[in-house]
Amino acid sequence: MHVLVSDTSVLVDLERGSLLEASFRLPFRFVVPDLLYERELKNYGGEELIRPGLIVEELDGDGVGRAITYRRRAPALSLPDCFALALAQTHSWVLLSGDGALRQLAADEAVECHGVLWLLDEMHDADVVSIRQLYDGLTAIAKHPRCRLPKSEIRRRLTSDAERLR
Repeated sequence: MHVLVSDTSVLVDLERGSLLEASFRLPFRFVVPDLLYERELKNYGGEELIRPGLIVEELDGDGVGRAITYRRRAPALSLPDCFALALAQTHSWVLLSGDGALRQLAADEAVECHGVLWLLDEMHDADVVSIRQLYDGLTAIAKHPRCRLPKSEIRRRLTSDAERLR
């Protein structure tokens, strides 16, 4: 079973699209570093993420050192994001992120990284959601003013899904 280390942005997008629960039906383990959980999730429905299966993992001393090194290399990144990358790199797990700078650093570090659109494809392929749910979910994600997904890809997917719904 693949392990996916998520940053906060992916979880937020899934929640916005009402697809968070469905993501936990995929054949993956979802993990976040403890620092990210404590700072960004715990007081914002964190227990609602733990219940369906989100796992909170600690970094060892070497992992913390790696996260601090990442932060020095890319000061625009948050420390929780650096912890997520360090956790993924330490265990050779996959990183989930919607942050361009974090995705670039992951690529530089040879850490496999995907975003929410990849996860939607996985949901479709595993048949854990209907086309209608994907369409409605992506529409809701795209309508949010802080949506960072590529507009051209959103249009392509929504058009394709709309055709399949006919």
